[in-house]
Amino acid sequence: MAQKSQEKGVTGAAPVVNEPGRVRNVVLVGQSGTGKTTLVEALLAATGTISRAGSVTEGTTVSDHDPAAVRQQRSVSLSAVAFAHRDIKINLLDTPGYADFLGEVRAGLRAGDGVLFVVSAVDGVDDAVVALWEECVKAGLPRVVAVTRLDHQRADAEAAVAACREKFGAGVLPLYLPVRGDDGQSVVGLLDVLGQRWYDYSGGGYPATVKDPDEAHRSQLETARTELIEGIIAESEDEALMERYLGGEDLEESVLVKDLQTAVARGNFHPVVPVCAATRVGLDALLETFVGAFPPPTARPLPPVTGADGRPREGLAVDPAGPLVGQVVKTTIDPYVGRVSLVRVFSGTLRPDTTVHIAGHGLADRGRPDHDADERIAHVYSPLGATQREVPQCVAGDICTLTKSAAAETGDTISSKEDPLLVAPWEMPEPLLPVAVVAKSRADEDALAKNLSRLVAGDPTMRLERNPETRQQVLWCMGEAHADVMLERLRAGGAEVETEPVRVALRETFGTTATGHGRHVKQSGGHGQYAICDIRVEPLERGAGYEFASEVVGGAVPTNYIPSVDKGVRAQMEKGLVAGYPVVDIRVVVFDGKAHSVDSSDAAFQTAGALALKEAAAAGQMLLLEPVDEVTIRVPDGYVGAVMSDLSGRRGRVLGTEPDPSGRDRTLVKAEVPAMELVRYAVELRAMTSGVGTFTRSFSRYEPMPTHLAEQVKKEHANA
Repeated sequence: MAQKSQEKGVTGAAPVVNEPGRVRNVVLVGQSGTGKTTLVEALLAATGTISRAGSVTEGTTVSDHDPAAVRQQRSVSLSAVAFAHRDIKINLLDTPGYADFLGEVRAGLRAGDGVLFVVSAVDGVDDAVVALWEECVKAGLPRVVAVTRLDHQRADAEAAVAACREKFGAGVLPLYLPVRGDDGQSVVGLLDVLGQRWYDYSGGGYPATVKDPDEAHRSQLETARTELIEGIIAESEDEALMERYLGGEDLEESVLVKDLQTAVARGNFHPVVPVCAATRVGLDALLETFVGAFPPPTARPLPPVTGADGRPREGLAVDPAGPLVGQVVKTTIDPYVGRVSLVRVFSGTLRPDTTVHIAGHGLADRGRPDHDADERIAHVYSPLGATQREVPQCVAGDICTLTKSAAAETGDTISSKEDPLLVAPWEMPEPLLPVAVVAKSRADEDALAKNLSRLVAGDPTMRLERNPETRQQVLWCMGEAHADVMLERLRAGGAEVETEPVRVALRETFGTTATGHGRHVKQSGGHGQYAICDIRVEPLERGAGYEFASEVVGGAVPTNYIPSVDKGVRAQMEKGLVAGYPVVDIRVVVFDGKAHSVDSSDAAFQTAGALALKEAAAAGQMLLLEPVDEVTIRVPDGYVGAVMSDLSGRRGRVLGTEPDPSGRDRTLVKAEVPAMELVRYAVELRAMTSGVGTFTRSFSRYEPMPTHLAEQVKKEHANA
């Protein structure tokens, strides 16, 4: 699919800048189906970067070049494109809108300096859109709203803006107003609220014919302009500006545009631009918004940076002459060029033919050990989806791609080898859907191992777990869609894989006190094997662990063989007694036995100890213990009843509810739920709450499993 994008024809040269002030890094964020990728195509065609816009349905778009994205006809990973407008380089970062790919959104937010929040004029704002807005608020990034799909017969741009103001606050104000045609439905023009101009697209679309507004539009324009100016002035650093405005002075557009960027950068003011990719209405207005409203990289602080000694590195700035500091925000495997790393440069200048230090730390919990390496960078490229356009440099504040790095992984820091630095990784969402994978045949095992390491390197939202107790390889994913993409990438890499039910690691214990007699007596000419021991097994409280004691008197079991009984018991506890799971929370007391002066040995008493424990298990009451997790579920208030009812069906115990500290009509439901009931909860909670419910989990303790479930597990083990 990468070739399809390249065949469309890249006509624009890669833009190159020498200073951060001429860069705008904008992240496109919005719910799936709002037309983000289609909008990117229209902007690339409008700026002459490509000869014609591609199609999502045909799989010919620049940004959705991933085979999984083409198949699903939706974005599944972060993608970057670069183009120029009015001598400003604009890096657009297209992010997926589906909740499973939240990690891609957060990676984009680390690379960007502002967010274009894409809202459909058809669907408006729902809880999923609000959840994405909150992600951007959490990242502290300036936001501009683009209202899309104006050509749809049910489109209502005004209603979409009103919904945004209701959900996001009064700081959402139109920068342009839509003008409808004679049919009263189609949008044929935009009114520039600040400049008081009419952009007329009725003559054939982009670029618009600029006119003075009709008299019929002036009252509408004046009302919107008053609100907009007051919103800009409220965030202005020029204290005299408000006095001039209140004094009746007609402020010049150039003065307002200058303060517009300041107002947006402060994060409380969010201008709205109507735009339609299909009719190209508003594309020029949006390009002007990129240049005039979004802040340059110099307006944003750098993420936390430390030296090799772990101490904070102070004094760094977005300065091309400063120490080199960059971060890999996305790693992909291209079938033609190999590993491709998308890099945001925060400080210094990244140039070809230089040796850099690559460091990755802080993601060991995701299956990625800390690593450091020096590598030579042969080429630096400007990204355009799958197409790489070589450039002579990438200055602080800019975004570039590197290819064929053997060490670089998503989240890694790139710095000078003489002055190694480390950028703190961004917050990764916790993957909560486990998928157990196995190689289809022995021949696929090597390919599976190789491709799993590639997945881990490229996607830190996925966690790889090799569980020694269940003997399964488990991919922890964000949801079903994420899991589908991961499995597709494994198979595309040549590994035939299958999935199997995820097994939860249980424990075994004794429910009552029991005794066991272990007899291991064998004679085969020469030295035989002789060991007899009697033990008593007593249950302990949950979490107490294991205790061993001796009550042997008279030397029935010689003192030097008492530890051997302990070893045998421990070995059998690890293997399990009734279902193959470790035995916990018991006290074992050896109280009698026999030994032979010649044939007794350490090995013989270990075997006798194991046999005695087995006999005690057969005589006593054995329990299976299952892990219970403490769960905190965050849902809109309207879903609390459904969530609590569902928890009851999962054998959960609700501990209580409380308002979410973040507000916005959310509730936190706290409960204890058996881990077996949470295997697919990430998927089921999302379905139950229209995609907006989230949860966290942490291990609490082990509890006895209900008898009917325990018997089923024992039966399955016996038949295995």
